[in-house]
Amino acid sequence: MRFLSKLTYALLIVTAGMSQLAFSANFNWASQGDITTFDPHSESESFKNMAVALVYEGLVRYDKDNKIEPALAESWEVVPEGFLFKIREGVKFHEGQPLTPEDVVYSLKRAAFAQMSQFKPYAAGITDVVLQPDGRVLVKTSTLSPVILNQLTLLKIMNKDWSKEHKVLEPQDFAGQEESFTVNHANGTGPFKLKSREVDVKTVFERNKDWWDEPNRVGNVDISNYTPIQSGATRTAALLSGQIDFVLDPAPQDIQRLKKTPNIKVMEMPELRTIMIMLDQFQDQSPYIKVDGKPTDKNPFKDKRVRQALYQAVDIEALKKNVMRGASEPIGTIIASSVNGWSEKANQRLPYDLDNAKKLLAEAGYPNGFEFVLDTSNNRWVNDESIAKALAAMWAKIGLKVHVNAMPRSIYFPKIERFDTSASMMGWTPATLDALIAIQPLVGTYDLQKGYGLANPGRVSDPEIDKLIEKITIEPDAVKRNQYIEDALMLIKENVYVLPLHTQYLTWAMKKNIDIPQRADNYVLLDKVKVQ
Repeated sequence: MRFLSKLTYALLIVTAGMSQLAFSANFNWASQGDITTFDPHSESESFKNMAVALVYEGLVRYDKDNKIEPALAESWEVVPEGFLFKIREGVKFHEGQPLTPEDVVYSLKRAAFAQMSQFKPYAAGITDVVLQPDGRVLVKTSTLSPVILNQLTLLKIMNKDWSKEHKVLEPQDFAGQEESFTVNHANGTGPFKLKSREVDVKTVFERNKDWWDEPNRVGNVDISNYTPIQSGATRTAALLSGQIDFVLDPAPQDIQRLKKTPNIKVMEMPELRTIMIMLDQFQDQSPYIKVDGKPTDKNPFKDKRVRQALYQAVDIEALKKNVMRGASEPIGTIIASSVNGWSEKANQRLPYDLDNAKKLLAEAGYPNGFEFVLDTSNNRWVNDESIAKALAAMWAKIGLKVHVNAMPRSIYFPKIERFDTSASMMGWTPATLDALIAIQPLVGTYDLQKGYGLANPGRVSDPEIDKLIEKITIEPDAVKRNQYIEDALMLIKENVYVLPLHTQYLTWAMKKNIDIPQRADNYVLLDKVKVQ
């Protein structure tokens, strides 16, 4: 009996050790471009926001069913002035500082009101943030719409003293390419710490064992190595060779091959992101347009007939078949069908019609066409450069000479945020799952203080749309609010302010020993990744 007891004890030790070993894993993953910044309130771009969300947290978050649940706020209540939050106690930042209500007030004001914040659209309806005598935080709002809570998932909380120490009390000027401390450093409360970062080489995340929600962590990743790999073929080769475990954006031409590979699995679902072309409708002399080989002070894109000609010269089905390999869904509006406020009426595309496109160009005074530069990233959206080149070929059929200017996202996004463009590609995901966070930034009249038009490189400006944005922001009645949304979407459609293309299919490829929840916003939830 004594021998059996010792043997049993020894087996228990070995089993416990094996269990601990199984729980700790490295996870190596890749996509085509690098994270642009870790400033939580600087550039708002979905991949960057996803990376930031591994490190920083908001007052609330989404559960597995996309319902709002508590995060750094333990609870909240609706009051006449807005939303009153009780801040969770015992939470620590990665460098050891305790989370305080003062940190929350500072961070929300940094996101909502700081001049260079790109997160003002997510603060729409927030008028002030006030610390209460009892330590609760009052988020004052102009509306009691529950969409405010969705918006707060994007407004991440920083440590005020850390921000002061590193001279980052204000958000990074991303468009101005400011070299802020927050570009490559972070100090959040989230499930992972930013361990190290080599721009365009590798970013390493380390499990935060002191995370306040550690008992509920379901994943077993201790170290996560993210590597940007621009070439689709190279990403596929790295996955097949075992160098990486997961590819966020496999090349469409490789998907069927990956599906047939025994030790690889592919996950697919519709994505929230829409891809569109934005045209400069603000400047009289747009910088990258020439008519008869010369710059012109008459911007063709300010003429609706020209914009419609470009729209109707896009063979969207050919784009889907030949460039996207079937992995896209043509659209006629700026939001996906799963986003609140989507309208079937607004989603009807104008027909592909080369004859009418040529007629419209002639009527606008360009029977022989003109030339312009189409700016695009080459490592952000699925086949972004290939889409741009396909469009250039299509527009050539109506007499337009289009020069594709493709560049890495780290150069592309600051360029278009400075409005240094005549035509550009845009991909947009409303992270709140609501149409306001597409309409306001994409077509609202540019206003840095109000947060309108921050992703509107075409500088579209329509007072009627701005009025509708104001109504959408404050309207608590869902039926009335969705009608305002449809009205705005129809104005965008009727005036051809944007050239909508498609929604991407969200396709992930990974080793078969990887268990990961797939979300329509393309977020990788590292704390839920299991490596078998």
